[in-house]
Amino acid sequence: MKYNSIRPGQVWLDTNGNRIQAHGGSIIYVDGVYYWYGENKEKTTGENKIWHWGVRCYASTDLYNWEDKGLIIPPEPDDPDSSLNPEACMDRPHIIYNASTKKYVAWLKIMNKDNTQTETVLTADNILGPYTKVREGLKPLNMSAGDFDLAVAEDGKAYYYFERVHSETICADLTPDYTDVTGYYSTHFPHTQPPFVREATAHFKRKGKHYLLTSGTTGYLPNPSEAAIADTWHGPYTVQGDPHVDDPSHTSFHSQISSVFKVPGKKDLYIACADRWLPKLMDLKYEEYAKTFERIFSGDWREEEQTDDRLNMPDMHNTSIADYVWLPLRFDGDKVYIDWLDEWRIEDYE
Repeated sequence: MKYNSIRPGQVWLDTNGNRIQAHGGSIIYVDGVYYWYGENKEKTTGENKIWHWGVRCYASTDLYNWEDKGLIIPPEPDDPDSSLNPEACMDRPHIIYNASTKKYVAWLKIMNKDNTQTETVLTADNILGPYTKVREGLKPLNMSAGDFDLAVAEDGKAYYYFERVHSETICADLTPDYTDVTGYYSTHFPHTQPPFVREATAHFKRKGKHYLLTSGTTGYLPNPSEAAIADTWHGPYTVQGDPHVDDPSHTSFHSQISSVFKVPGKKDLYIACADRWLPKLMDLKYEEYAKTFERIFSGDWREEEQTDDRLNMPDMHNTSIADYVWLPLRFDGDKVYIDWLDEWRIEDYE
């Protein structure tokens, strides 16, 4: 099947006819080719302990049709202690290019069995690998580091935006080789607990302004996104509110944004790339489960109070069938919005 448009929320197949498996993903543009990479969830059916099967990458020249380039960071099933073991909770790979070292640098979030969250950092000479681990068990700034984004400035300096788990958002400067933090950082959006704490930070820059799109913390259940804007990398950031203004379910159109991609050659086309993690549970409204998360993390909760069987269904853990919701950003002055479109085309933008 050949595509000539983007259809948010519909099953998206690669050029071999298989579901695309690049979740929590991002796009990087290299020598005229788009590379879309993310978590390979093909074996994560909810019937096993497999969380991921490596990082998979796809290539395209039109952003519609994607060729499977395979596992650029394979799993390590034979090493139970590896951060790349399929039962290790590896999320949200991000890759940036270091023009000074001529290395592609990949960061992976790892949720450990002791509930701490650390980073694994790898480098490669080519976007498609092979990647070599240079750090494992990295605890940036001695903090438990959750969902994140990486961004590179025009002068080559790089920044790391991450959720200090269940607390606040951090912007930290990266070292010149992009494999660690320098120690300089700023703090943003402090909250007492989920679901209010911001995660899944996606940074982009437009007309000299810095934007952060974030979600609340409700696991794979979607919630309202939040946009914030600043004049500098470190802020301060001013919250604009939920950009999904026409979403009555308050679930970001039943999705979670993982990254924002500025399309080269287009005047003002930014794509919010999001996952619809639970396509079978779109009847759930945010208000139905937000209070549950609030009570769990405030300590005011007893397990026997759980009465909604949908929150314990196998569908809650089967991310192998997760879909994608890619939508263009719309701007009104400095304010950013995301409108629902059943179908849209890159060619319709200047």
